[in-house]
Amino acid sequence: MTMEAIEKVTQIEQKARESKADAESRVKRALAEAEREGEAQLQKARNEAAERGKELLREAEARAAEAAAEIAKNAARESDALRDKAKARLDEAAKYIVGRVVKS
Repeated sequence: MTMEAIEKVTQIEQKARESKADAESRVKRALAEAEREGEAQLQKARNEAAERGKELLREAEARAAEAAAEIAKNAARESDALRDKAKARLDEAAKYIVGRVVKS
């Protein structure tokens, strides 16, 4: 081979090494960028899931508070009804007791 041909082959080989190094560098950068984006999306999804969980918990607590208030209201209503019924029968019970005491 002539010196000119050897130099040309050497230049071509050098360009090939540079192209390969450049391609590897671009691949590494692309992978690093993809990894950063993936991590960011994962963190975003985690944050959104945590917020949704908090929202669902707040909704459940609100429903529980409403149910507890309704139960308390019903219990108070039933208690009042029983108290009224007992008061209505109080005179009758007192007369019965007095009658039993007097007969003894």
